Amino acid sequence: MAESTTTEQRTTGEQRPDLDLTRAQWQPSGQAVGDVQIAFVDGFIAMRDRRSPDGPAVVFSPGEWRGFMLRARDGEFDLT
Repeated sequence: MAESTTTEQRTTGEQRPDLDLTRAQWQPSGQAVGDVQIAFVDGFIAMRDRRSPDGPAVVFSPGEWRGFMLRARDGEFDLT
């Protein structure tokens, strides 16, 4: 099953290109703890669930990734 994202426009007005993730070099995030993998593709950062590699990936622009990482470090997404 080929993975790709479709072209979409975010509320910020930013246009996303079609990204072919079939040849992405997926790597564990952080210190290889957890089920998240990331890949750097054509200037974007893709994130997926390691347990479901054929599932969807979330794609971030560099600015969105920085914002996501800052909020994650501040504990904004903690469920406990």
